[in-house]
Amino acid sequence: MLKNLFAKFKEMMVFSRTEWMLARRYLKGKRREHFISVISLFSLLGILLGVATLIIVMSVMNGFRQEMLTRILGINGHIIVHSRSNTAMPNYKNVAETIMTNNTARKEIENIVPLTEGQVMLGANGRSTGGMVRGVYMSDLAKYPLVKKSLFGTTFEQVEPHEVIIGQALAQKLGLGVGGEITITSAKGNVTAFGMMPRIRSYRIAGLFDIGMYEYDSTFVFMPMEASQVYFNMPSSASHIEIFIKNPDDSARTKQLIQVILGPDYRVMDWRDLNSQYFNALDVERNVMFIILTLIILVAAFNIISGLVMLVKDKGRDIAILRTMGLSRNGVMRVFFFAGAYIGVLGTAIGSTAGILFCVYIEQIRKGLQSMLGLNLFSEEIYFLSKLPAKIEAGEVITVVMMALILTFLAALYPAWRASKLDPAEALRYE
Repeated sequence: MLKNLFAKFKEMMVFSRTEWMLARRYLKGKRREHFISVISLFSLLGILLGVATLIIVMSVMNGFRQEMLTRILGINGHIIVHSRSNTAMPNYKNVAETIMTNNTARKEIENIVPLTEGQVMLGANGRSTGGMVRGVYMSDLAKYPLVKKSLFGTTFEQVEPHEVIIGQALAQKLGLGVGGEITITSAKGNVTAFGMMPRIRSYRIAGLFDIGMYEYDSTFVFMPMEASQVYFNMPSSASHIEIFIKNPDDSARTKQLIQVILGPDYRVMDWRDLNSQYFNALDVERNVMFIILTLIILVAAFNIISGLVMLVKDKGRDIAILRTMGLSRNGVMRVFFFAGAYIGVLGTAIGSTAGILFCVYIEQIRKGLQSMLGLNLFSEEIYFLSKLPAKIEAGEVITVVMMALILTFLAALYPAWRASKLDPAEALRYE
């Protein structure tokens, strides 16, 4: 049964030169068929825009996810270890040694970085903003690839205990530069006879970094470990330790291993636990946008159906004459199927090409539109990134193209089938 159906379909798909010529002629239309030609044009534009928009949106969503993942993992550890009581870790060196004594864990781990961390108020030049101070050994900070690549104004070895490194966006917000003074205020200060007094100290800016993620560039301050321990009143202690592993995608298994090694006194989390809201939101938005934009292609496919049905009705006399001249039912079906499939193939080809080119030059297009319209189309404060990302995945492009072609081919089948079932005698009788 299936073999016979496949043979019949294969026979139907063999186009003759005459059938190709007739299909192209019907698509062009004459003056009295202008309305049908307009419907075909709009069907073509609908498929073109649907395919292009779907490729662009999916690529941008992929780019957002990739950029955020790269930057989050570039400035944060893959696995975080806290004390279960959320207190300081005076034995952080022993914790690191305990982890590294396990042979299995040692094979997975690249670096272990102790940190002191606290929320503060940052001020300079009469301006103030909230921020995050991270105390870290400068030798360990040099292992953060994004910070190392974007650091300017100093080197890690040159940073003194009274100096800090801040983000470029934070420096612009406070009107600072290399060599300037920034005031750091912590609510967790010293206990006096008058109560808790905030701790306020000034530090010289040794250098700036710009990793391209506004959330970090506008809030983070890196301070030498010893100076941060003094500032936060945590002598010889760390807030937590961050662990960098060789395969971030395998963090769940390594996290469980480290939890077993350290026991219940410590809380171990990986980057998925800490950033699940970001990536869950992106995945949901990506799936919803795919469904919504697919409807554009579906609407265009319905336009093909309506346009071809009207074309079949208008060409009833021509179909009858062709049948009397010897053209088979399959031949008639092939003529109108090709007319609809041509719209789908052409629209998909142009749309996919336009979508890919748009993604390749998306940042240049954004800047051009911003200069023309005088609007900020991509705010760093909202999207956390300094440029509009796009990542084209071949598998997704192929999926979009195949989906568009299948929908348009299916849309062309019904009008073509109706044309093949037209009775020549009745068509000539009513003309």
